[in-house]
Amino acid sequence: MSGAIPIAIDRAPQVNEHSFMSVVTYARSRGHITRTDKRDAILRAAIDTFAARGFFNAQVADVARAAGVAAGTVYLYFRGKDDLLVSIFERTMTEAIAEGREALGSIADPVERLREVARLHLGRLGRDRSLAIVFQIELRQSTKFMERFSSTQLREYLGIIRDVISDGQAKGAFRRSVNPTLAAKLFFGALDEMATNWILSRRKYSLAGEVDAIVALFVDGVGARVLSLES
Repeated sequence: MSGAIPIAIDRAPQVNEHSFMSVVTYARSRGHITRTDKRDAILRAAIDTFAARGFFNAQVADVARAAGVAAGTVYLYFRGKDDLLVSIFERTMTEAIAEGREALGSIADPVERLREVARLHLGRLGRDRSLAIVFQIELRQSTKFMERFSSTQLREYLGIIRDVISDGQAKGAFRRSVNPTLAAKLFFGALDEMATNWILSRRKYSLAGEVDAIVALFVDGVGARVLSLES
């Protein structure tokens, strides 16, 4: 994982274009807001609040204010601030794993499968800066959170990448001498670092625009010749 640099901005979070608030507002106007609508609105507000204020500086009351609900309402859906952060991770990873498996199922070429993993990963974070800040920075302020996350869905996500590489080895696209687990971690690390750099950079650019360069570097390497892994 890339190193975390805390970002705390003392301002009220602004609901961005990815917010679920518009869905909730519409549902309320129609008189049939659901429990799922409200939970999604609170979770979206938590993403924006944690990104704007920093997880440790934010309060449940800040999340409630951003979601347009009473503070007590948040506790009807979540046990507290830690549960909000865990829920953000779990829902995002669940969606990422499902989307990845579905997309890869229709792609046969190993290199293109890696490219699709990169496109989905960077595209998801690049479309939602607040989510990117929470994932790349706020989630990494606590060893407790990182240990928990690394042993659950993150392992499954890395497993998808490992399977793509193993399949590529079986098809002769990638060297068989490479440890697929190590290669998967290196590939994820490249995507992870590019996402963090995108957040911290003063230069404005498309995160998803880095996909081809990352895949080409990973597949082709930087050496003019292949080094033997045998001692």
